[in-house]
Amino acid sequence: MPLYEHVFISRQDLSNTQAEGLIEHFTAVLADNGGKVVENEYWGIKTMAYKINKNRKGHYAFLKTDAPATAIQEMERLMRLHDDVMRILTIKVDAHDEGPSVQMQKRDDRGDRRERRS
Repeated sequence: MPLYEHVFISRQDLSNTQAEGLIEHFTAVLADNGGKVVENEYWGIKTMAYKINKNRKGHYAFLKTDAPATAIQEMERLMRLHDDVMRILTIKVDAHDEGPSVQMQKRDDRGDRRERRS
């Protein structure tokens, strides 16, 4: 089955448990349609670059999935209809990266980067 990565932003006035409940809800939607979530990450509340629906911040969540295209389409359809979800992004990938995403890594663990100029 194809591999996908999803990021979605939910409203800032949700509690952390409600935002993590959305991850579980969409995981169940995928499972009902023949797919599975390989890994999920809750990134927490982050400030956005611009307002979306009068919100400056949002709960970010990241899912790595292994699912058929029909399951992904159904999950995206339900995300668009859900009042608490503001934005979604789905990308098809060739392989999932091992370990945590860049958002969850410590700054020291991100690898070699060029030096900042003073």
